[in-house]
Amino acid sequence: MPISSSAHLLLPAEILGWPDQGLAFDTAVHLGTLTAVAFYFRQDIAGLAAATSQHVFKGAASDDSRFAICLLIASLPILPVGFFGRFVIEANLRHVEIIIGTTIGFGLLLLAADRFRGKADHHAELTPGGALMIGIAQCLALIPGTSRSGVTMTAALFLGYTRETAARISLLISIPAIAGAATVKLWDLLHQPEAVDWMAISLGVLLSGLSAYACIALFLKMIERIGLVPFVVYRMLLGLLLILIIY
Repeated sequence: MPISSSAHLLLPAEILGWPDQGLAFDTAVHLGTLTAVAFYFRQDIAGLAAATSQHVFKGAASDDSRFAICLLIASLPILPVGFFGRFVIEANLRHVEIIIGTTIGFGLLLLAADRFRGKADHHAELTPGGALMIGIAQCLALIPGTSRSGVTMTAALFLGYTRETAARISLLISIPAIAGAATVKLWDLLHQPEAVDWMAISLGVLLSGLSAYACIALFLKMIERIGLVPFVVYRMLLGLLLILIIY
């Protein structure tokens, strides 16, 4: 859901006085989300993979293969940015003041996209140019509090896609982004001298995966009917709560 996972991951430490759980646990939680997305869209993924194979090896282009290629384009920008910027992000951007600003600021931008996107086209196809713009927007999600799904949906809505299509694009391009982040972080964990709490990380993957699957099913069913205003309101309240907690 477009409500900023990093802001919520910060709340236990701020409210209960716990130490920051660190980016490793945050990545584990996102890995659970990745598992849920991949399982929910397993038939779509299999169909897109088959269509892409037909396109590449037999020259049989189709709507599905073109859509899959666009999803790949949208997925690429965040991989090098996240890889080379991960240490800077962990050291300098995991601060509550930044999360407050991004939670509220990008929430208002999501509202603007939802309200002023113009007439959405239910039959609009994802183009390489649109995919690249969504992919560049996804890089902003590396800033804590932005919300990866929120910023990619914002970009897709501004490009004229329906809420449901924007949500589907956002969820599907999360797969390589989160997989890449999890792989890099796992490599870092295996090569660090400090002990890793693998039990906590495993529980984080399991519980986030179960809750994410339920949220995806509910979100996609409700998005066209309820719109995005409830999520924007929630983000405003969350930002206000964080302000009250730290000030």
